[in-house]
Amino acid sequence: MTAKILVSACLMGHAVRYDGAAKPLCHPAIDRWRAEGRLVTLCPEMSAGMPVPRPPAEIEMGGTGANVLSGLGRVLEKTGGDVTDAFRRGAENALALARAANCRFALLIDGSPSCGSSFVYDGSFNGERVKGEGVTAALLRQNGIEVFSDREVEQLVERLAGEDAL
Repeated sequence: MTAKILVSACLMGHAVRYDGAAKPLCHPAIDRWRAEGRLVTLCPEMSAGMPVPRPPAEIEMGGTGANVLSGLGRVLEKTGGDVTDAFRRGAENALALARAANCRFALLIDGSPSCGSSFVYDGSFNGERVKGEGVTAALLRQNGIEVFSDREVEQLVERLAGEDAL
């Protein structure tokens, strides 16, 4: 069976980011996976009912998605609004969709408080990064879905080649 991949909607060219933009990811593998019907697209924030555009949000005080999921962290907007519940709902929606579509892999935009898989911003809104993952990436990983960032397409290509050979 061909492995399915959950993909951040912004990487597929959808203008769903907080600033109303997209971050299209151009790679031959993306085109091939799209043609093969492997891609399942979702924006966790949009699935939770958040608007576009919306205020920038970061996980507070250098925390990570795992902190948010365990109740030890919050996601705050630059304006001070607490959007923790929406980010948790978005992560739960992503996990439910991944399970329903039998996605064993995810390709997510790095840096996002939802989708970041190797880094997120530190909560200061000054562009400072901390090692860690967003709420959705953390929940997917906790549930056995392998998460790759937009800079790790080649690693995902290699991983899928091994998977498809089985």
